[in-house]
Formats: sequence, structure tokens, C-alpha cells
Amino acid sequence: MKEALLYEKLEQGIVHCFLCAHHCRIPDKKFGFCGVRQNKEGTLYTHAYGKVVACHVDPIEKKPLYHFLPGTFSFSIATIGCNFRCGFCQNWEISQANFREGDFSGQELTPQEIVNEALRNKCKSISYTYTEPTIFFEYAIETAKLAKEKGLYNNFVTNGFMTRECLLMIKPYLDAANVDLKFFKEVSYKNNCHGSLEPVLNAIRLMHELGIWVEVTTLVVPGENDSDGELKDIAQFIAGVDKNIPWHVSRFHPDYHFTERSPTPEATLKKAKKLGQEAGLAFIYAGNVYGWGSDTLCPACKKLLIRREGFYVLEDHIQDGQCIFCRSAIAGFWQRKGVRRL
Repeated sequence: MKEALLYEKLEQGIVHCFLCAHHCRIPDKKFGFCGVRQNKEGTLYTHAYGKVVACHVDPIEKKPLYHFLPGTFSFSIATIGCNFRCGFCQNWEISQANFREGDFSGQELTPQEIVNEALRNKCKSISYTYTEPTIFFEYAIETAKLAKEKGLYNNFVTNGFMTRECLLMIKPYLDAANVDLKFFKEVSYKNNCHGSLEPVLNAIRLMHELGIWVEVTTLVVPGENDSDGELKDIAQFIAGVDKNIPWHVSRFHPDYHFTERSPTPEATLKKAKKLGQEAGLAFIYAGNVYGWGSDTLCPACKKLLIRREGFYVLEDHIQDGQCIFCRSAIAGFWQRKGVRRL
């Protein structure tokens, strides 16, 4: 247990947590919405610090991040907990666990041990992923600082439901983020996630403004967010921030409280890709499908730049952030040149 960051003490022993956009006001002995942060006699503590519930070496493409150090491996960690309650969550066994209900599982690892393991496994980056990294923010930022000192990069795989203060604090150490943009309707965020839309949109805008490399994922759930209108709205929002932001449209499979739903038809993902292209997006990828949708093409000459099979890169024709065929700049975070935007 460790004292939390980003909170203030109010009257009558209540604390205001402003790490995420719930802005919980937490009475003494109670937990915030996340079930991880607890008020003890007017001091806010996090129970998640140092308790790793998932720890793997992953291809960076699994995040999914396709324009961030492609073909490299990332040391991926998570603790339990989340600030959303998505009924279609595909990591619900760990994301929906919490310390309020006594779920204290986790392997004790210090930030230095995580960095050491990343280096030992020849990873280029550390991913804060599987659950919501905002929830284990204190752990993530201390690890990210040490990682930077050792030449490692850092990325968040996040629902984006975080505050401006949170992003400004992590900005010097965070190189990239894949943000879930689940819906483009406030009522859908409220009913399905117990969250709201605008903070997520603001986080995407601010990350881009701060120079953090951003990719966006939408899990396309039949009957929830698969209408032409909603997919078009999402694509147009992303394009309005930057047409070079990659958009991953991912296939849903039945899980958690959505076990009666059918998997997303691949035709729906192809429709989303077409709507994204019409909105002007340069890079649109399909996730959880095989045989199509994962290759990177040059927006200028249309030649194959990166060929992927599953989560692995088989060909890479980007050199110094440029297409080797027509020398057009390709937006992304490449190993030799860092961030390059058009």
C-alpha cells in the first residue's frame, strides 16, 4: 500500500481523487469507484502498487500498436482493477477484481525488477496494459521513470478516462498510447461502462497535443456501436484530430455479460474500414481477424510497407520514417527517428 497521487483533502475527512474522470469524493475507510484507492483517516492510498497480476513478453502489435516500434517486443504488466464496468470486457477476470472485495492477488515486483526483466528479455518498451493503467498510476509512473533512464520506451493501453492532471504528470515518460474509443454516444458510455464520452475525447486530443504517439481501438460490438452513423462519427472524430492516427476496428467475441451476443461479422469491420477511408484516415486496421486487415500500405504510392501475420512482422519497408519506394514520410514512432507526423 502506498500513498496515492493526484488527490486533495476535503472537510470531514473526505478526499477528492482526481486521477480519473470519476472525480470520486471518498469518505474515511471507503474505496473509490475503482476499488483500488482507499481513504484511511484522510489520506488516500493505493492498494495496487507493486502487485502484478499479469506479466508477459508480448509483440508490440498485440497492444495493438502498429506504428510504434513495429516488430519489437514489449514487457507487459497489469494489476487488478478498472474504472469502467464494461459488460463486454475481454479481460474481466482481472479488470473487474478489486481490493474492496478482498482480491489481494498479485506477484510482488518492484519498478526496478520490472525494468530489469524488460532488459533481460530484450524488450524495447514496457506496456501498462490488460487492465486500466490509470488505476495503477503510481506504480506505472515510477516504473516508467526508471525505464526511461535505461533507454526503454513506455506505452499505455487505456480506456482514456483520465484527467488532464494525470496526463500532464505522465507525459515526460509516456511515449505512446492505444486508447479505446468504445462508442460515440454518451448514453452508451453511461449504460455499458459507467463512464462518459467527453473525457475520453479530451484525453485523445491532449495526448496528441502533448506529442504522445496515439492509436485508437474500437471493439465493434453487434447491436451496440456497429451502426453506420456511429462508426462514421468515430472515424470523423479521429480524422479531426489527425488523419494519420491509426484506427483499429476489432472483432468482438462473446464474453463476460455478453455471452449471448454473436461475434462481429467480418463484413461489419470491412464497412468500418470503408467509412474510415471516406473520413480521410490514412491507416485503418482490422483486429481479431486473420488473413486481412493488418498490413500497412503507403498512403502515397499504395505499396506494401509492413506485412504482418497475426502479431508478427514479416516484412518492413519503412526506413528512417519513410516509404523506401517513394520516400513519403510515414507517420509513426520508428526506432531510429522517433515520432514522425505529416
